[in-house]
Amino acid sequence: MGEIEQRPTPGSRLGAPENSGISTLEHGQKPPPTPSGKLMSIKIQMLDDTQEAFEVPQRAPGKVLLDAVCNHLNLVEGDYFGLEFPDHKKITVWLDLLKPIVKQIRRPKHVVVKFVVKFFPPDHTQLQEELTRYLFALQVKQDLAQGRLACNDNSAALLISHIVQSEIGDFDEASDREHLAKNKYIPQQDALEDKIVEFHHNHIGQTPAESDFQLLEIARKLEMYGVRLHPAKDREGTKINLAVANTGILVFQGFTKINAFNWAKVRKLSFKRKRFLIKLRPDVNSSYQDTLEFLMASRDFCKSFWKICVEHHAFFRLFEEPKPKPKPVLFSRGSSFRFSGRTQKQVLDYVKEGGHKKVQFERKHSKIHSIRSLATQPSEPNSEVPKQAQQSGSLTLGEGSEPPGGQSCPQGGDLATVSAEDAERQRGPGPSRSPAGSTKGDGASGAAAEEDEELVKDRPQQSRPRPPQPSTGSLTGSPHLSELSINSQGGTAPTNAILSPNLSPDTKQASPLVSPLLNDQSGPRAEDEDDGRRKRFPTDKAYFIAKEVSTTERTYLKDLEVITSWFQSTVSKEDSMPESLKSLIFPNFEPLHKFHTNFLKEIEQRLALWEGRSNAHIRGDYQRIGDVMLKNIQGMKQLAAHLWKHSEALEALETGIRGSRRLESLCRDFELQKVCYLPLNTFLLRPLHRLMHYKQVLERLCKHYPPSHSDFRDCRAALAEITEMVAQLHGTMIKMENFQKLHELKKDLIGVDNLVIPGREFIRLGSLSKLSGKGLQQRMFFLFNDVLLYTSRGLTASNQFKVHGQLPLYGMTMEESEEEWGVPHCLTLRGQRQSIVVAASSRPEMDKWVEDIQMAIDLAEKSSGPAPEFLASSPPDNKSPEEAAGDQESEDDLSASRTSLERQAPHRGNTMVHVCWHRNTSVSMVDFSVAVENQLSGNLLRKFKNSNGWQKLWVVFTNFCLFFYKSHQDNHPLASLPLLGYSLTIPSESEDIHKDYVFKLHFKSHVYYFRAESEYTFERWMEVIRSATSSASRAHAPSHKESHVY
Repeated sequence: MGEIEQRPTPGSRLGAPENSGISTLEHGQKPPPTPSGKLMSIKIQMLDDTQEAFEVPQRAPGKVLLDAVCNHLNLVEGDYFGLEFPDHKKITVWLDLLKPIVKQIRRPKHVVVKFVVKFFPPDHTQLQEELTRYLFALQVKQDLAQGRLACNDNSAALLISHIVQSEIGDFDEASDREHLAKNKYIPQQDALEDKIVEFHHNHIGQTPAESDFQLLEIARKLEMYGVRLHPAKDREGTKINLAVANTGILVFQGFTKINAFNWAKVRKLSFKRKRFLIKLRPDVNSSYQDTLEFLMASRDFCKSFWKICVEHHAFFRLFEEPKPKPKPVLFSRGSSFRFSGRTQKQVLDYVKEGGHKKVQFERKHSKIHSIRSLATQPSEPNSEVPKQAQQSGSLTLGEGSEPPGGQSCPQGGDLATVSAEDAERQRGPGPSRSPAGSTKGDGASGAAAEEDEELVKDRPQQSRPRPPQPSTGSLTGSPHLSELSINSQGGTAPTNAILSPNLSPDTKQASPLVSPLLNDQSGPRAEDEDDGRRKRFPTDKAYFIAKEVSTTERTYLKDLEVITSWFQSTVSKEDSMPESLKSLIFPNFEPLHKFHTNFLKEIEQRLALWEGRSNAHIRGDYQRIGDVMLKNIQGMKQLAAHLWKHSEALEALETGIRGSRRLESLCRDFELQKVCYLPLNTFLLRPLHRLMHYKQVLERLCKHYPPSHSDFRDCRAALAEITEMVAQLHGTMIKMENFQKLHELKKDLIGVDNLVIPGREFIRLGSLSKLSGKGLQQRMFFLFNDVLLYTSRGLTASNQFKVHGQLPLYGMTMEESEEEWGVPHCLTLRGQRQSIVVAASSRPEMDKWVEDIQMAIDLAEKSSGPAPEFLASSPPDNKSPEEAAGDQESEDDLSASRTSLERQAPHRGNTMVHVCWHRNTSVSMVDFSVAVENQLSGNLLRKFKNSNGWQKLWVVFTNFCLFFYKSHQDNHPLASLPLLGYSLTIPSESEDIHKDYVFKLHFKSHVYYFRAESEYTFERWMEVIRSATSSASRAHAPSHKESHVY
């Protein structure tokens, strides 16, 4: 190839050093002689849209040009790529590697040949080189821009966020928006800008190589990934599109895949004029004909598609390049076309043997230089693949053909339908490894999609491989296609990998709106199978009330273990907590844990008898729970001394954290563990909250039982006992809840020194828009009984809110000013030193703020005087809206002072403050108190709006969130769904949910269905969730009886 002449800057596009290139020949083979003679210049458009010119001999075969491009890029795995160009009939075709270039490209000066990805492997981990993955990522970027990679908005935003991370690095909102304004990655990008920015925030610290890896992980699940549609018609004249992939031939209607013919089921491919023919292997279990016929626009279109099918089959299914046929003596019949080049197996083997040197390359857009490295090992072939038998004008497939590694994976569905509907899709053929070779830790594997955007990941955790599971397809469309059996897909059962948008090969902080999806090891259970397995419970409402005691007691025990086991274990490993503090916390929690462990055993034993696991239920001796409750509540009174100590322990812990940097660091790190799914100080209040739950349960039992019932007397006595305990501790509980909330808010704020002071009470927090010279700007407001703070969201890793100003409530006046400013739901707040204009998102939201602010003003007027200043270094904003034209209210100066203990504190992004910010809503202290009383646990079946199966999950409702577990035995939740802003309704008949006890949660386009086991549990879930959802949902929701007849 010494006669190939290139421009004097080879590799300048990627910054690659010049080398002699990588041979695509097997050992012992010699390269074909390169024809000498006149040279011609051919322009090649690279995947980053730059152009390079190559000088090649006119009579050189296409392989010479492709090798020249690969050598120019130092590309080892060049066999996945090809050169495409428009022929003289304007049909886009692939450059034939065996034919002379001059016979294919008639007017090279006027043709631009494109260097693009030709073969898309089933798993991008089979791409060993970082450079190869980078080029694949550029192809995905190009397909998005051209509309080839059709997907829903969430999937598109997620893909673009990884591209942005690769190009400009870590999240910076101003830089993001500037970059997105200059670069259009997809049509109608402006509508997705906020989502892109939000997703990009989750990728902080992710390298360009990791971004490419994540981009391909998500893209390969899309139904249109690597698909090039070829228009055709079936025998009935129905317009369809044909495509070819690593698994076989695909049939689409529009952008929806309606059928697939796996290579293992295809015996022969051929074409005759405009007709494309697929001959299937005989199947005794199927009645459809063995030859399928499709009509294409012309013979050239038909032949072009047939060639692509031949090449895909050979590349993915054969061990080595097929040998050429001997030339006929007299005349030939049919096409002599054959695949030329290495097969995928040969590529994998070559790279595995290390037949190359690692070199550096430069990304066009990225600020970071990458070193090419082998991140994964190629898959080992596990089956023998017979060689190709070539017939003229047709392709005959061997009986036992298997792809390298035994993989026969069809293209995954769109992210909205694969990962969101069937949340339990699993990883690919083997454990995926990151580009950096980092090991995947345990955690839930999931995907972000339209359906699961709102699921919130509670802790940074990594994905792990899931065992393979079979997937099924749908057979709809034209009459001819729909009669084909699904078995026509055949082959090895496909496996799909799911990767969360906020998960990378490294641990990342989760966004409050994106999280991995919960998945079940056994996959979603079919409805009829689930119904068959459903246990027949007693029908008495008292049984389900008793069962609620059992399920919530399980959660309570797990919460106690966070302190008695997990936190104590963490403290014991480091000498950072004073002994006096240890003796105040742990000795007062361990007796409670021991007591409630025995209490749970008694309840479960009683329920087992009640359910009829012995003949005791026949006599009715154990169809009651009051005696067990009375006995144990009387036992709890003996532990009252420990309960009184919990408020003291909470105050001592916060005092210790304030005085010791080591203890503050220990507690902060513990809160980042998955098991600590709520703020640490919340767990210290759990025993007080549990007393409220017992009181509510007993009140429901006493209301349910008639006075003559045998269980009524014990329930009433137990209620009297627990009511007395709650009354004694009620004042302490209110005080401690406010104390805990102030300390929790302190972690969300910077620029505040003395937020927690005696007498200060929290009232409401939420998102409002503040009117300034720049217009309406979103701000987070915090209302206390003496002051109103307004803040902006930080742009640092800590994700905190920076205080911009404070308005003392003493002497404040408030008036509605919609007409004055022309802004709906607008208020003017006039303090003694400054005034601000704010607007709420809706009228009900404004009414809540007006009521609470007026109440706070009244409280401040009754106090002794103005509240003390407590902003550390952020001066109050004394400008009126007219004077604030030049006020930047910059969010870039987040290095503003904060306390020394807070300076480098990592912070979770899924606190209630952040949820209110994202959902543009608010929540009050009264709401928090109601949420404490409305905690609930139990099994629910979950379903997405477009999926068929129901998945059983253990669900815990607390702190305005649904926390999801695989089972009640799990130590930590896998994901959570914040319910603020959601609407709670009953499915309508048009939604085709033919099941009892189903309720629906929806927020914008995100819809979830949950199914309870009984009418009582259905009503309880409706009751507690309604307390946490939006004000619109707090209106009357129809009961189950109003919506279903059963």
